[in-house]
Amino acid sequence: MAEMRPFPAIRANEKFADRIAALPYDVYNRQEAKHEIEREPLSFLRVDRAETFFTDSVSTYDACVYQKAHDVLRHMIEMGEFIRDEEPCYYIYELTMNGRSQTGIVACAGVDDYLNGIVMKHENTREDKEIDRIHHIQACNAQTGPIFLAYQSDRIINEIVDKVRSTTKPIYDFTAKDGISHRAWIVMDAIDIETIFRAFQEMEHIYIADGHHRCASAVKVALSRRSENPEYTGAEPYNYVMSVLFPHDQLMIMDYNRVIKDLGAYTPDSLLQKLESVFTIEKIGNKQYRPNRKGSFGMFLEDCWYHLQIRDAYCTGDAVKGLDVSILQDHVLNPLFHIEDPKTDQRIDFVGGIRGLEELERRVHTDCKVAFALYPTSIEELFAVADEHQLMPPKSTWFEPKLRSGLFIHDLEC
Repeated sequence: MAEMRPFPAIRANEKFADRIAALPYDVYNRQEAKHEIEREPLSFLRVDRAETFFTDSVSTYDACVYQKAHDVLRHMIEMGEFIRDEEPCYYIYELTMNGRSQTGIVACAGVDDYLNGIVMKHENTREDKEIDRIHHIQACNAQTGPIFLAYQSDRIINEIVDKVRSTTKPIYDFTAKDGISHRAWIVMDAIDIETIFRAFQEMEHIYIADGHHRCASAVKVALSRRSENPEYTGAEPYNYVMSVLFPHDQLMIMDYNRVIKDLGAYTPDSLLQKLESVFTIEKIGNKQYRPNRKGSFGMFLEDCWYHLQIRDAYCTGDAVKGLDVSILQDHVLNPLFHIEDPKTDQRIDFVGGIRGLEELERRVHTDCKVAFALYPTSIEELFAVADEHQLMPPKSTWFEPKLRSGLFIHDLEC
């Protein structure tokens, strides 16, 4: 039984929302974040990447950086760049990319649902990345970036979302510089709020689509505060994690591709010969090849595209080993290139599908030797892995469009 609570958000003032809204903090490196803030001084990256206020000699993880994030956030609230809602409510958040929309519910997920396996994960987290966001949450006393959750589409919730969108004025309605349109509404009707709450309660599982580190960090903050306050009631704000929940049939997962910096012991010809034991290989030429079905891969090698199709003998119904990212890892990257841990091996890099196949060609022409284009992991595959309490290989999914930070904040002070 999932508990997805309404909450009183601190949210961007409508006058400034298009300027405040920022891509997630981990989309940028330090210099990119600094350039983005120079372009837009109101960008929420000022809070999420407060190291940009300091010279590069100051560590991103220095205590003064987290204190600065707190100070900037509270100053923005004092200056009226944010407003504070008084009553708990749900928010509807719609993103439109290339004419395709996905519409989610902004709510707070219970920490206990995460601990009890109702909110399900599909990938591991890294301690260093967790610690960063733990310090950020503790310093700001707020959760500033929402977790991206997915659920099996529900008719009752869909009907309320459609009604609110068609009968009330949006609080936000803008198009960001990347062409993604953002609209949001408030669900204030008490009956609608209760109906949404009950509908989520009927769900056996909710799934983390993106934001595992932010979620794990928020949970650890909650556990720390519980230990400091043995008399906690469970109603304290820190017991909940700000999230945006989307129905599964509206989500788009793009390909997450791989580039390798050298061929190891192989020449191009010997690599092709070795791959033939696992794949059927079709030479395409200079025309880009984008995989159009599961088990199909594109390979760019020496200015030439190839279509690789996994042979039936290597197919499996296993939820994890049957993923295309696993097939590539288990039958190519590990045995041929000796890349055992793609999270730490410096010879491999990952290219999100939003960058296109052109980026794979560019990398092979500059700092890499071979690129692999993958067919996207499906949301059904993600659910299947999570349901079996297994984990996907790293960099298995690339969701688009990205949620913006700064539109909604979950304050832990109230």
